[in-house]
Amino acid sequence: MSRVPPGTGWPDDPARPDTPVAHDPLEVAALATDSGTLAELTARQSVCRACPRLVEWRESVADVKRRAFAEETYWGRPIAGWGDDRPHTLIVGLAPAAHGGNRTGRIFTGDRSGDWLFASLYRTGLAVQETSVRAGDGQRLIGARMMAAVRCAPPANKPTPEERDSCFPWLTRELALVAESTRVVVALGGFAWQAVWPALREAGFTLPRRRPPFGHGVEVPLSYGSAPVTLLGCYHPSQQNTFTGRVTAEMLDAVFARAVALGCPHPGHHPRRTPPSTAAGEAPAHTADDRL
Repeated sequence: MSRVPPGTGWPDDPARPDTPVAHDPLEVAALATDSGTLAELTARQSVCRACPRLVEWRESVADVKRRAFAEETYWGRPIAGWGDDRPHTLIVGLAPAAHGGNRTGRIFTGDRSGDWLFASLYRTGLAVQETSVRAGDGQRLIGARMMAAVRCAPPANKPTPEERDSCFPWLTRELALVAESTRVVVALGGFAWQAVWPALREAGFTLPRRRPPFGHGVEVPLSYGSAPVTLLGCYHPSQQNTFTGRVTAEMLDAVFARAVALGCPHPGHHPRRTPPSTAAGEAPAHTADDRL
């Protein structure tokens, strides 16, 4: 079985057997625009088949599997947005990992990047558990929502520009549906930084005329109507970045503590642990590009 059929009992599966399926970019645009709720949108995201190369890859990986997961059933479908329906903080990444989200069915779940990310979200009060292992494991985000610029695991972690553009309506519609409550958008890596910029504009956010260069800790003031919104840059917690020390736990904690400070509507919200070497709001503004 190359993928989990919708509506067959997978934990937190947003789709049903009769969920409409997009088979090309025009159908993606139509189904995204026509989605009136997050539930409807995420169901449609999770069954999309618009990009033949991505469909073939994600399902091939689900069949062949990695030896460590040989006995597991892989999700093998697109990864829908996940988290709070009225978030103050959005976390936008590049795409699911072949043996992470493509296996577990949840964004940033089941791989080392996700381990780093969820640990930081837990420490800063944005997640109820320190780990995210699989769908249905009890993990829940607090005032936050995750989404990816591209919803399917791409070969070599590199989606093509055409695949990014095909997925664009899913991202813009999700941003539009949560825009009213959103106060912070965290872009994980240079690709997400580039992809989310036009999507935010399309979703109704007001942006500066020019996109500033990506960097860790960079802040860009935006707005939605009269409400202030901040775009934050954050290096992606990829294995390469964490192994080399380009990203540390303290650096991640500083970004997400800053997101909480900017966006949390509840004054009583406090992180579980203040980053020891970098106070909230003092994330180092590294400016080297990070596309991982």
